Amino acid sequence: MPKMKTNSGAKKRFALTGTGKIKRKHAYKSHILTKKTKKQKRNLTHSGLVHKSDVNSIKTLLALK
Repeated sequence: MPKMKTNSGAKKRFALTGTGKIKRKHAYKSHILTKKTKKQKRNLTHSGLVHKSDVNSIKTLLALK
């Protein structure tokens, strides 16, 4: 049985926390920023956690399970 490969896109986008939760960044922060308010851009800067319904699929992409 060969080893499971980690999905290259997922390893760039997600990170594990010390407690085993999956950290993510917000979307809509890369371009077309002139029409977004300062408050919007500031709130998109903070990272969030992946929703519990998506955790299993992301762990599969990261070859953790």
